[in-house]
Amino acid sequence: MQRRNFLLAGASLLSAPVLAQSPKSTLTIRWLGHTSFLFTSGEMRILVNPFRPLACTKGYQKPAVDTDLVLMSSRLFDEGAIEVVPGNPKVLYQPGVYEVESFKLQGIRTLHDTREGRRFGVNVVWRWVQGGITLVHLGGLAVPLTDDQKILIGQPDILFVPVGGGMKAMDGAQAVETVKALNPKIVVPTHYRTPAADAQCDLAAPEAFLSAFPKENLKVYPGTEISLSPNQIPKTALHVRLFTYTNFNLGTRVT
Repeated sequence: MQRRNFLLAGASLLSAPVLAQSPKSTLTIRWLGHTSFLFTSGEMRILVNPFRPLACTKGYQKPAVDTDLVLMSSRLFDEGAIEVVPGNPKVLYQPGVYEVESFKLQGIRTLHDTREGRRFGVNVVWRWVQGGITLVHLGGLAVPLTDDQKILIGQPDILFVPVGGGMKAMDGAQAVETVKALNPKIVVPTHYRTPAADAQCDLAAPEAFLSAFPKENLKVYPGTEISLSPNQIPKTALHVRLFTYTNFNLGTRVT
């Protein structure tokens, strides 16, 4: 069995963390399906939530990409399939405050189900700054954030929020309320049904979430990758960005 560099937190914070700003550069965001993204900048490559292709992710390709660091929101197959990742990157999967090669990150403990975590356990929300852009990935958040959690998260530049409902994450209406509470500049919906899912998938499509926002603020990227610099982050109105997954060979694009 391949040895993995699982890192443990030294401490947790009860107030908003001060995360050192990373050098401003271009940040490339690549959607790999479901809640998995690869973030690449001059400082580091960070992969969030590698998964096994099954059930709601059955038609996606494995996120078998080279990376320096893996962040997992849980150890479930759709968020914590570290075995699909090549090499021996460092791995974070528990709540806490971390410094990895002078790169500061925080994992915030939330719940992965509406039964106080008794079914799917803890979900870790990840917050970090990369390429001068503050990123928050909510993973499989299933219940509304508490006031303390909102303080810890702060106001992100880009928020990745689950919108498809099901047993392990918020539905579209709950996601809208979470977006309003955190007030990000850009929102990227995740964890929703696409043509990659099999018949047993319990997720909904993202339309219920998207319909809550003005059409002029919505943008669909024709592909799975974008590059942004800090000066491209909107200064005023909230913008919602949706990727379209075009390479899982099912012939259907999400729009």
